[in-house]
Amino acid sequence: MTNDATKKPTLKAVNDAPRPSKEEAMDAVRTLIAWAGDNPDREGLKDTPKRVVQAYREWFRGYDMDPAEELSRVFEDVSGYDDMVILREIDIESHCEHHIAPFLGKAYVAYLPTEKVVGISKLVKVVEVFSKRLQTQETMTAQIADAIDEALKPRGTAVMVDAVHQCMTTRGVHHPDVSTITTQFTGEFKTNPSLQDRFLKLIGKS
Repeated sequence: MTNDATKKPTLKAVNDAPRPSKEEAMDAVRTLIAWAGDNPDREGLKDTPKRVVQAYREWFRGYDMDPAEELSRVFEDVSGYDDMVILREIDIESHCEHHIAPFLGKAYVAYLPTEKVVGISKLVKVVEVFSKRLQTQETMTAQIADAIDEALKPRGTAVMVDAVHQCMTTRGVHHPDVSTITTQFTGEFKTNPSLQDRFLKLIGKS
């Protein structure tokens, strides 16, 4: 029987099925180049499949990262600190799961610690874990909050993401000046509107 008290978060949420080989992935890129109307064997495109596969490995490295591991080392000596911890303007570089087009922006993360805190770089890592996957902004926002809640058991968590989606700016409706804002509040942030307002003021979004 699993001991729930020691169970790590289960938010890795990756596909454990075998992945295609690098060569198979490169062949797929060649097919897409040909489908677009160009010759994958011409001089300027010969190395493109290799470069694309390397870029995908970097863009989607979140599938090889575990948020539970990132948040596993905590510090229990908080010396009585009980106010919110906030990280502002964490860079978001993600790709939408509908068109595999980039969406770029900033994340704002806060939590109200109970008896333990985590290194601030680890919170940035958690944002990176979920942003470096095929995503919707709404799902990513919720996943960041859920991971912090599960690992730290804070009194509450607040997450805001403000991003511009290239699937809207370079195709479709072609509106480059539209940004999307998503929020997720849990615990005291969800039940206490004044805490929400304070969070939004402190990150400059009120």
